[in-house]
Amino acid sequence: MGNQTNLGIVNIQISWKIDQWFPEIEPAKLAQLKQLHDLLLKFNKTINLISTKAIPTADSAHFADSILGCQLIHNHKKPAEIYDFGSGNGFPGLVYAILYPQTKLKLVELDLRKAEYLKQAAAALKLSNVEVLIQSVESLPEKSISFAMARGFAVISKAILIGRKHFGRGGIYYHMKGEEWATEVAQIPTQLCSFWLPGLVGEYKLPVGAAVHAVVFTEKIGD
Repeated sequence: MGNQTNLGIVNIQISWKIDQWFPEIEPAKLAQLKQLHDLLLKFNKTINLISTKAIPTADSAHFADSILGCQLIHNHKKPAEIYDFGSGNGFPGLVYAILYPQTKLKLVELDLRKAEYLKQAAAALKLSNVEVLIQSVESLPEKSISFAMARGFAVISKAILIGRKHFGRGGIYYHMKGEEWATEVAQIPTQLCSFWLPGLVGEYKLPVGAAVHAVVFTEKIGD
């Protein structure tokens, strides 16, 4: 299944195979995911949410990636509330909100235009479990977070350094990563390992291509 869009230069064939790749997802949620895809393409014309090159295969590169990552995260601890740091284009936060409506999502985004997109998308999709916080991660209250996730926000070392004060002891920070995940874990400075314990939630492959992706977690063990 696909459709065409005119980006001002040529007509590009856009793939949408989420319903084929994930037949176990409820039809209503599949419809919401497709609606989110339509909103993404619409807003991407005026806001840089994803690159033009990624538009034809956004179903695999962004949606399938987020679905697979969110499934691993949710099955790991089933958080009642989770933050999405640097939510930007809504991946994985909005996808998580669609898949798990019982979970409260707090999308943290400093860019006003992207934050407005997140708000409008959540409203259009009738996602009552989404709250958009227009602020930086650094400005969040200390020790206020039990669970958070990020995709493309920062390398793990930088991410946990930024978030160090905002997680309480036992808090878990999920990092959605590509094939470089093991290198990033190995590069965590020794001093940060006094505060964070890293581990692997799981690995997965996208429906297209052979690249291995992973969800890594870091658990706050010290103050």
